[in-house]
Amino acid sequence: MATNPTYTISDLAREFDLTTRAIRFYEDMGLLQPQREGPGGRNRVYTARDRTRLKLTLRAKRLGLSLTEAKDIIDTYDSPRDTGPQLRKFLAVLADHRRQLEEQMADLVANLDEVKTHEKEARALLGKIEKGARSGSAS
Repeated sequence: MATNPTYTISDLAREFDLTTRAIRFYEDMGLLQPQREGPGGRNRVYTARDRTRLKLTLRAKRLGLSLTEAKDIIDTYDSPRDTGPQLRKFLAVLADHRRQLEEQMADLVANLDEVKTHEKEARALLGKIEKGARSGSAS
């Protein structure tokens, strides 16, 4: 008879290179729902479902999604609905996130162009100053 794997908070922290505090934060956000065991329910017991949800949460963070967006998407996979609504939700979130990243990229490119322009102007001014200093000391 196969048993479902369970994990302690330390197991998950080690596996995903997180602090236990980060895992408790994800729990507070409703992303994880461990069972409680031991005296006063002090010991958290995470299921394979919790492990998968943590893995998906970290993947969403790497994509730059907020924890709220991650939770919304992950929660849709827990619902008994078909995959159509889940995929549409995921695509909508990704499209919005891509739009935000593209706007940030355009802002960064404009900022970088401005920095290059100021650098060019400063070098030209410095060249004039140094040229003037050399011609003034040659007299």
